[in-house]
Amino acid sequence: MNILEKDLEHILKHTEPLWQQLKGKRIFITGGTGFFGCWLLESFIWANEKLNLGSSAVILTRNSATFEKKAPHLANDNSIEFLTGDITSFDFPRQEFSYIIHAATEASAKLNQENPLLMLDTIVQGTRHVLDFARVCGSPKILLTSSGAVYGRQPPEITHVAEDYLGSPDLSDPASAYAEGKRLAEMLCTLYSKQYGLDIKIARCFAFVGPYLPLDIHFAIGNFIKNTLEGKPINITGDGTPYRSYLYAADLMIWLWTILFQGKTIRPYNVGSQEALSIKETALAVAKNKIPVHIAQKPDPNKPVSRYVPSTKRAFLELGLSTRIDLDSAINKTIEWNLSNSTKS
Repeated sequence: MNILEKDLEHILKHTEPLWQQLKGKRIFITGGTGFFGCWLLESFIWANEKLNLGSSAVILTRNSATFEKKAPHLANDNSIEFLTGDITSFDFPRQEFSYIIHAATEASAKLNQENPLLMLDTIVQGTRHVLDFARVCGSPKILLTSSGAVYGRQPPEITHVAEDYLGSPDLSDPASAYAEGKRLAEMLCTLYSKQYGLDIKIARCFAFVGPYLPLDIHFAIGNFIKNTLEGKPINITGDGTPYRSYLYAADLMIWLWTILFQGKTIRPYNVGSQEALSIKETALAVAKNKIPVHIAQKPDPNKPVSRYVPSTKRAFLELGLSTRIDLDSAINKTIEWNLSNSTKS
Protein backbone atom coordinates (compact mmCIF):
# COMPACT_ATOMS: atom_id res chain seq x y z
CA MET A 1 0.00 0.00 0.00
CA ASN A 2 1.53 3.35 -1.04
CA ILE A 3 1.50 6.61 0.92
CA LEU A 4 -1.65 7.96 -0.72
CA GLU A 5 -3.58 4.72 -0.15
CA LYS A 6 -2.58 4.70 3.52
CA ASP A 7 -3.76 8.31 3.80
CA LEU A 8 -7.07 7.46 2.16
CA GLU A 9 -7.56 4.57 4.57
CA HIS A 10 -6.80 7.01 7.40
CA ILE A 11 -9.47 9.39 6.11
CA LEU A 12 -12.05 6.62 5.72
CA LYS A 13 -11.31 5.22 9.19
CA HIS A 14 -12.23 8.54 10.79
CA THR A 15 -15.19 9.43 8.56
CA GLU A 16 -16.77 6.09 7.60
CA PRO A 17 -20.17 6.51 9.34
CA LEU A 18 -20.65 9.93 7.76
CA TRP A 19 -20.51 8.72 4.15
CA GLN A 20 -23.89 6.95 4.31
CA GLN A 21 -25.46 10.41 3.98
CA LEU A 22 -24.03 10.49 0.45
CA LYS A 23 -25.26 7.03 -0.56
CA GLY A 24 -26.83 7.20 -4.02
CA LYS A 25 -26.49 10.99 -4.01
CA ARG A 26 -24.74 13.48 -6.27
CA ILE A 27 -22.23 16.15 -5.21
CA PHE A 28 -21.09 19.29 -7.04
CA ILE A 29 -17.54 20.55 -6.42
CA THR A 30 -15.93 23.80 -7.49
CA GLY A 31 -12.16 24.12 -7.26
CA GLY A 32 -11.98 20.38 -7.78
CA THR A 33 -8.65 20.35 -9.60
CA GLY A 34 -6.39 22.23 -7.14
CA PHE A 35 -4.71 21.07 -3.93
CA PHE A 36 -7.96 20.84 -1.96
CA GLY A 37 -9.79 19.53 -5.03
CA CYS A 38 -7.45 16.63 -5.72
CA TRP A 39 -7.77 15.49 -2.12
CA LEU A 40 -11.55 15.88 -2.17
CA LEU A 41 -11.70 13.71 -5.28
CA GLU A 42 -9.24 11.15 -3.95
CA SER A 43 -11.18 10.73 -0.71
CA PHE A 44 -14.60 10.80 -2.42
CA ILE A 45 -13.63 8.13 -4.96
CA TRP A 46 -12.02 5.97 -2.28
CA ALA A 47 -15.07 6.08 0.01
CA ASN A 48 -17.43 5.64 -2.92
CA GLU A 49 -15.69 2.42 -3.98
CA LYS A 50 -14.92 0.98 -0.54
CA LEU A 51 -18.42 1.56 0.84
CA ASN A 52 -20.35 0.90 -2.42
CA LEU A 53 -22.10 4.25 -2.12
CA GLY A 54 -23.19 4.53 -5.74
CA SER A 55 -22.53 8.27 -5.56
CA SER A 56 -21.36 10.60 -8.32
CA ALA A 57 -19.63 13.97 -8.51
CA VAL A 58 -19.71 16.81 -11.01
CA ILE A 59 -16.56 18.94 -11.01
CA LEU A 60 -16.52 22.49 -12.32
CA THR A 61 -13.30 23.21 -14.22
CA ARG A 62 -12.00 25.62 -16.81
CA ASN A 63 -9.99 22.91 -18.54
CA SER A 64 -10.66 19.22 -17.94
CA ALA A 65 -7.96 18.16 -20.43
CA THR A 66 -5.26 19.84 -18.34
CA PHE A 67 -6.50 18.10 -15.22
CA GLU A 68 -6.61 14.76 -17.00
CA LYS A 69 -2.89 15.09 -17.73
CA LYS A 70 -2.23 16.00 -14.10
CA ALA A 71 -4.31 13.25 -12.47
CA PRO A 72 -5.69 10.78 -15.05
CA HIS A 73 -6.77 8.27 -12.39
CA LEU A 74 -9.09 10.91 -10.94
CA ALA A 75 -10.29 12.45 -14.18
CA ASN A 76 -11.20 9.08 -15.70
CA ASP A 77 -13.00 7.58 -12.74
CA ASN A 78 -16.52 6.44 -13.63
CA SER A 79 -18.08 8.40 -10.77
CA ILE A 80 -16.59 11.72 -11.93
CA GLU A 81 -18.06 14.07 -14.53
CA PHE A 82 -16.71 17.46 -15.55
CA LEU A 83 -18.58 20.67 -16.26
CA THR A 84 -16.53 23.19 -18.21
CA GLY A 85 -17.09 26.78 -17.17
CA ASP A 86 -16.00 29.79 -15.14
CA ILE A 87 -16.93 30.03 -11.46
CA THR A 88 -18.63 33.40 -12.00
CA SER A 89 -20.76 32.41 -14.99
CA PHE A 90 -21.03 28.62 -15.47
CA ASP A 91 -24.28 27.26 -16.85
CA PHE A 92 -26.24 25.52 -14.13
CA PRO A 93 -26.36 21.75 -14.71
CA ARG A 94 -29.90 20.39 -14.75
CA GLN A 95 -29.34 17.57 -12.24
CA GLU A 96 -30.26 17.80 -8.59
CA PHE A 97 -27.43 17.79 -6.07
CA SER A 98 -27.54 16.83 -2.41
CA TYR A 99 -24.22 18.48 -1.59
CA ILE A 100 -22.09 21.33 -2.90
CA ILE A 101 -18.48 22.05 -1.94
CA HIS A 102 -17.37 25.50 -3.01
CA ALA A 103 -13.58 25.30 -2.90
CA ALA A 104 -12.74 27.51 -5.88
CA THR A 105 -10.50 30.59 -5.67
CA GLU A 106 -7.12 29.51 -4.38
CA ALA A 107 -5.01 31.82 -2.25
CA SER A 108 -2.96 33.09 -5.18
CA ALA A 109 -0.48 35.67 -3.87
CA LYS A 110 0.51 36.48 -7.45
CA LEU A 111 -3.05 37.32 -8.53
CA ASN A 112 -3.73 39.16 -5.28
CA GLN A 113 -0.71 41.35 -5.92
CA GLU A 114 -1.07 41.90 -9.66
CA ASN A 115 -4.85 42.19 -9.97
CA PRO A 116 -6.55 42.45 -6.58
CA LEU A 117 -9.78 43.69 -8.14
CA LEU A 118 -10.05 40.51 -10.22
CA MET A 119 -9.31 38.47 -7.10
CA LEU A 120 -12.12 40.19 -5.20
CA ASP A 121 -14.59 39.92 -8.09
CA THR A 122 -13.83 36.23 -8.60
CA ILE A 123 -14.40 35.35 -4.95
CA VAL A 124 -17.56 37.41 -4.48
CA GLN A 125 -19.24 36.86 -7.84
CA GLY A 126 -18.21 33.22 -7.86
CA THR A 127 -19.68 32.59 -4.43
CA ARG A 128 -22.93 34.33 -5.32
CA HIS A 129 -23.21 32.33 -8.54
CA VAL A 130 -22.72 29.08 -6.63
CA LEU A 131 -25.32 30.10 -4.05
CA ASP A 132 -27.79 30.99 -6.81
CA PHE A 133 -27.15 27.55 -8.28
CA ALA A 134 -27.78 25.96 -4.88
CA ARG A 135 -31.21 27.56 -4.73
CA VAL A 136 -32.35 25.74 -7.87
CA CYS A 137 -30.68 22.35 -7.53
CA GLY A 138 -32.47 20.67 -4.68
CA SER A 139 -31.62 22.58 -1.46
CA PRO A 140 -28.31 20.82 -0.79
CA LYS A 141 -25.92 21.00 2.11
CA ILE A 142 -23.15 23.42 1.14
CA LEU A 143 -19.57 23.77 2.34
CA LEU A 144 -17.70 27.03 1.80
CA THR A 145 -13.94 26.80 2.17
CA SER A 146 -13.14 30.22 3.60
CA SER A 147 -9.83 31.32 5.09
CA GLY A 148 -8.15 32.33 8.32
CA ALA A 149 -7.27 35.50 6.42
CA VAL A 150 -10.74 36.86 7.34
CA TYR A 151 -9.38 37.77 10.79
CA GLY A 152 -6.90 40.25 9.35
CA ARG A 153 -3.55 40.66 11.09
CA GLN A 154 -3.42 38.41 14.14
CA PRO A 155 -2.42 40.46 17.20
CA PRO A 156 0.92 39.22 18.61
CA GLU A 157 -0.61 38.77 22.08
CA ILE A 158 -3.15 36.28 20.67
CA THR A 159 -1.23 33.05 20.15
CA HIS A 160 -4.18 31.16 18.64
CA VAL A 161 -7.00 33.08 16.98
CA ALA A 162 -10.53 31.81 17.64
CA GLU A 163 -13.69 32.10 15.57
CA ASP A 164 -15.15 34.78 17.84
CA TYR A 165 -12.23 37.18 17.23
CA LEU A 166 -13.69 40.18 15.41
CA GLY A 167 -10.58 41.52 13.72
CA SER A 168 -10.63 42.37 10.03
CA PRO A 169 -8.27 42.99 7.10
CA ASP A 170 -6.78 46.43 6.46
CA LEU A 171 -9.15 48.03 3.96
CA SER A 172 -6.55 50.60 2.92
CA ASP A 173 -4.25 47.82 1.66
CA PRO A 174 -5.00 46.36 -1.82
CA ALA A 175 -3.33 43.14 -0.67
CA SER A 176 -6.38 42.61 1.56
CA ALA A 177 -8.53 41.80 -1.50
CA TYR A 178 -8.34 38.04 -0.93
CA ALA A 179 -9.12 38.29 2.78
CA GLU A 180 -11.96 40.77 2.32
CA GLY A 181 -13.33 38.67 -0.53
CA LYS A 182 -13.56 35.70 1.82
CA ARG A 183 -15.33 37.87 4.40
CA LEU A 184 -17.85 38.94 1.78
CA ALA A 185 -18.27 35.32 0.70
CA GLU A 186 -19.13 34.39 4.28
CA MET A 187 -21.60 37.29 4.49
CA LEU A 188 -23.27 36.13 1.28
CA CYS A 189 -23.63 32.68 2.82
CA THR A 190 -25.22 34.20 5.93
CA LEU A 191 -27.70 36.22 3.85
CA TYR A 192 -28.60 33.34 1.52
CA SER A 193 -29.05 31.02 4.48
CA LYS A 194 -31.41 33.45 6.20
CA GLN A 195 -33.35 34.46 3.10
CA TYR A 196 -33.53 31.13 1.28
CA GLY A 197 -33.02 28.59 4.05
CA LEU A 198 -29.80 27.16 2.62
CA ASP A 199 -27.84 24.82 4.91
CA ILE A 200 -24.34 26.29 4.59
CA LYS A 201 -21.25 25.19 6.52
CA ILE A 202 -18.12 27.37 6.74
CA ALA A 203 -14.53 26.11 7.08
CA ARG A 204 -11.94 28.80 7.79
CA CYS A 205 -8.80 27.18 6.46
CA PHE A 206 -5.25 28.05 7.53
CA ALA A 207 -2.03 26.38 6.27
CA PHE A 208 -1.47 22.81 5.07
CA VAL A 209 1.09 20.36 3.77
CA GLY A 210 0.82 17.10 1.86
CA PRO A 211 0.82 15.49 -1.58
CA TYR A 212 -0.49 17.74 -4.38
CA LEU A 213 0.68 20.89 -2.55
CA PRO A 214 2.34 23.17 -5.15
CA LEU A 215 6.03 23.52 -4.31
CA ASP A 216 6.86 26.46 -6.56
CA ILE A 217 4.49 29.24 -5.45
CA HIS A 218 4.12 31.26 -2.24
CA PHE A 219 3.64 28.44 0.27
CA ALA A 220 6.77 28.58 2.46
CA ILE A 221 6.74 24.95 3.50
CA GLY A 222 6.27 23.90 -0.13
CA ASN A 223 9.30 25.99 -1.15
CA PHE A 224 11.36 24.40 1.63
CA ILE A 225 10.38 20.90 0.51
CA LYS A 226 11.27 21.76 -3.09
CA ASN A 227 14.74 22.92 -2.04
CA THR A 228 15.21 19.76 0.00
CA LEU A 229 14.24 17.56 -2.94
CA GLU A 230 16.70 19.44 -5.14
CA GLY A 231 19.46 19.46 -2.53
CA LYS A 232 19.58 23.26 -2.49
CA PRO A 233 19.97 25.53 0.56
CA ILE A 234 16.86 27.06 2.07
CA ASN A 235 17.11 30.86 1.93
CA ILE A 236 14.69 32.79 4.13
CA THR A 237 14.49 36.39 2.96
CA GLY A 238 13.01 37.68 6.23
CA ASP A 239 14.05 37.10 9.84
CA GLY A 240 12.40 33.68 10.23
CA THR A 241 10.24 34.72 13.20
CA PRO A 242 6.63 34.61 11.80
CA TYR A 243 4.61 31.75 13.26
CA ARG A 244 2.54 29.34 11.20
CA SER A 245 1.05 25.89 11.71
CA TYR A 246 0.45 23.10 9.22
CA LEU A 247 -2.28 20.46 9.08
CA TYR A 248 -1.59 17.40 6.95
CA ALA A 249 -3.83 16.98 3.90
CA ALA A 250 -5.35 13.66 5.04
CA ASP A 251 -6.41 15.25 8.33
CA LEU A 252 -7.70 18.24 6.37
CA MET A 253 -10.05 15.94 4.48
CA ILE A 254 -11.37 14.44 7.72
CA TRP A 255 -12.13 17.96 8.89
CA LEU A 256 -13.78 19.17 5.68
CA TRP A 257 -16.01 16.13 5.18
CA THR A 258 -17.00 16.19 8.86
CA ILE A 259 -17.89 19.88 8.72
CA LEU A 260 -19.94 19.31 5.55
CA PHE A 261 -21.87 16.39 7.03
CA GLN A 262 -22.10 17.44 10.68
CA GLY A 263 -21.21 21.11 11.05
CA LYS A 264 -23.76 23.65 12.24
CA THR A 265 -25.29 26.04 9.73
CA ILE A 266 -23.44 29.37 9.39
CA ARG A 267 -21.14 28.55 12.27
CA PRO A 268 -17.53 28.96 11.13
CA TYR A 269 -14.96 26.35 12.12
CA ASN A 270 -11.24 27.04 12.06
CA VAL A 271 -9.41 24.31 10.14
CA GLY A 272 -5.73 23.84 10.84
CA SER A 273 -3.16 22.76 13.39
CA GLN A 274 -2.54 24.44 16.73
CA GLU A 275 1.15 23.46 16.71
CA ALA A 276 2.84 26.80 16.06
CA LEU A 277 6.33 26.92 14.55
CA SER A 278 8.36 29.87 13.37
CA ILE A 279 9.36 29.96 9.71
CA LYS A 280 12.92 29.21 10.87
CA GLU A 281 11.77 26.18 12.86
CA THR A 282 9.70 25.01 9.90
CA ALA A 283 12.70 25.27 7.58
CA LEU A 284 14.87 23.32 10.00
CA ALA A 285 12.17 20.66 10.38
CA VAL A 286 12.10 20.20 6.60
CA ALA A 287 15.87 20.39 6.10
CA LYS A 288 16.64 17.80 8.82
CA ASN A 289 20.31 18.86 8.77
CA LYS A 290 20.63 17.59 5.19
CA ILE A 291 20.79 21.05 3.61
CA PRO A 292 21.80 24.44 5.06
CA VAL A 293 19.25 27.04 6.14
CA HIS A 294 20.17 30.71 5.64
CA ILE A 295 18.23 33.59 7.19
CA ALA A 296 18.76 37.00 5.58
CA GLN A 297 17.73 39.26 8.46
CA LYS A 298 18.28 39.34 12.20
CA PRO A 299 15.15 39.51 14.36
CA ASP A 300 14.25 42.94 15.68
CA PRO A 301 13.43 42.56 19.40
CA ASN A 302 11.19 45.65 19.21
CA LYS A 303 9.10 44.29 16.35
CA PRO A 304 5.96 42.28 17.20
CA VAL A 305 6.09 38.71 15.93
CA SER A 306 3.66 37.87 13.13
CA ARG A 307 1.27 34.96 13.73
CA TYR A 308 -1.17 32.97 11.62
CA VAL A 309 -2.22 30.16 13.92
CA PRO A 310 -5.78 29.03 14.69
CA SER A 311 -7.49 27.93 17.84
CA THR A 312 -9.36 24.76 16.91
CA LYS A 313 -11.17 24.32 20.22
CA ARG A 314 -14.59 24.72 18.57
CA ALA A 315 -13.93 21.97 16.03
CA PHE A 316 -12.61 19.69 18.77
CA LEU A 317 -15.45 20.24 21.24
CA GLU A 318 -18.34 20.24 18.75
CA LEU A 319 -17.13 17.81 16.07
CA GLY A 320 -14.41 15.77 17.78
CA LEU A 321 -11.78 16.91 15.26
CA SER A 322 -8.08 16.91 16.06
CA THR A 323 -4.62 16.72 14.50
CA ARG A 324 -3.87 13.03 14.09
CA ILE A 325 -0.76 13.17 11.89
CA ASP A 326 2.15 15.08 13.43
CA LEU A 327 4.15 17.59 11.42
CA ASP A 328 7.30 15.49 11.17
CA SER A 329 5.30 12.62 9.65
CA ALA A 330 3.46 15.07 7.41
CA ILE A 331 6.72 16.46 6.03
CA ASN A 332 8.16 12.97 5.51
CA LYS A 333 5.03 11.80 3.70
CA THR A 334 5.01 14.85 1.43
CA ILE A 335 8.66 14.41 0.53
CA GLU A 336 8.24 10.68 -0.11
CA TRP A 337 5.19 11.23 -2.30
CA ASN A 338 6.97 13.85 -4.39
CA LEU A 339 10.00 11.57 -4.78
CA SER A 340 7.75 8.70 -5.85
CA ASN A 341 5.83 10.94 -8.25
CA SER A 342 8.99 12.30 -9.87
CA THR A 343 10.26 8.75 -10.37
CA LYS A 344 7.03 7.75 -12.12
CA SER A 345 7.14 10.79 -14.42
